[in-house]
Amino acid sequence: MEAVQSFEVRAAWQIILPLPNNGLADGEVESIIKDYKYPPGADGRPVILNDIYTLRYYIRHDIHKGWRDHAFNRFVSDLIPINRTLADPRGQWCKNQNFSSDLPKATIIICFYNEAWSTLMRTISSVLNRSPPELLEEVILVDDFSNMVHLKQKLDDYVRNTPKIKLIRATKREGIIRARLLPINDVKTPVIVYLDSHCECADGWLEPLLQCIKEDPTRVLSPVVDHIHDTTFEYIAQTIEDLRLGGFNWDLKFDWIGIPQAIGYYDEGFEIWGAENLELSFKTWMCGGSLEIVPCSHVGHIFKNRIPYKDTQKIISRNHVRLAKVWLDEYAKYFFERIGNNLGDYGDVTSRIELRKKMNCKSFKWYLENIYPQLEMPDVYVASGVSQVIRHKQTAKCLNIGKFPEGLKPVLSECFHSTSQKWVMEHFKFDKLDPLIQMEINHYHNLTTL
Repeated sequence: MEAVQSFEVRAAWQIILPLPNNGLADGEVESIIKDYKYPPGADGRPVILNDIYTLRYYIRHDIHKGWRDHAFNRFVSDLIPINRTLADPRGQWCKNQNFSSDLPKATIIICFYNEAWSTLMRTISSVLNRSPPELLEEVILVDDFSNMVHLKQKLDDYVRNTPKIKLIRATKREGIIRARLLPINDVKTPVIVYLDSHCECADGWLEPLLQCIKEDPTRVLSPVVDHIHDTTFEYIAQTIEDLRLGGFNWDLKFDWIGIPQAIGYYDEGFEIWGAENLELSFKTWMCGGSLEIVPCSHVGHIFKNRIPYKDTQKIISRNHVRLAKVWLDEYAKYFFERIGNNLGDYGDVTSRIELRKKMNCKSFKWYLENIYPQLEMPDVYVASGVSQVIRHKQTAKCLNIGKFPEGLKPVLSECFHSTSQKWVMEHFKFDKLDPLIQMEINHYHNLTTL
């Protein structure tokens, strides 16, 4: 059993560090950070550690443990004040906006499972510090049956001593989708804002959202989602020019692309995580509302390269099948083809289909024609079928998409069956796949599909 670390909060700038006898000595913070500036991470600046091999064994071990437990650099997060400053990401037009004097109040719901203490505290702190008190009713924390020690008594003590914070604990693992529904009956405000537990809200983030809802209550809104780097915790704000919109492909995988209760809450049949963002989009647009990004509202988010939980792929696939069965109509066949028509046990979707009928929701064909016309139809492909991983026989590595300063490039990397390693043949300009090309793929390059 690993030793449980104790923590202290230095009141001057709210840094969270292990106590000296458990790790960092006095003055050691300055020596392990490149180009150290006080306090670390101020104004959203990156915190870059010196060469890891120059650090003491305890620090190296703690860095690796943080990555293993949370899929981001928890050690660096712990070096940064929980109330760090951020540069204002808004343009002048947004800063000069005037808002109604009678905006509706909001309740913020933050669900978490085994979240790192510093990122959870920084999320809460940014909400409390950057939301007008008269517009913030309360922050409801939903603990989805966490088992990490720092989220037990320590969190209870924090909630007890912090105004406007309420804590609800699930009695079993629900998953983020059902966990978001647990406090619904306790909400007293007409507006609910859901936040992940590793976010930072920027100045003026809440008012533009509430103004848009006041003008049209059928809107479902999202702030501009800025990027918090998972290694350095640099806050990288999106500008209007590089604003990204949410999209998806026929694997029903969400991606960022260029550029109300009446419709029901989340599908309670969804397990743990996955597909909830697409379901929200489909049912909002198809059932009479709109889903919009508000460019004057900014919230930073840590995008993880992996999900630090077990058995997630099977769960996500189940959620995607439920989504397709309820919302995709005749287009569901394209998704089912991508998964080899292996639908598995996806549960009973009768109530979701009945809800859609009751609300007289539009067809998925309407959605594709009016909301997402840029999604290409698989019917135009000569080659189609199951998404496959392509493995190099000699190295046992998989073809992957790598990110480089000049753009995306194909690379070989360890096989971990992520979306970036799934390939499907599309856009062939001839009647059938040339056997010589297939021979080239199978033999000359030592590539095979799994």
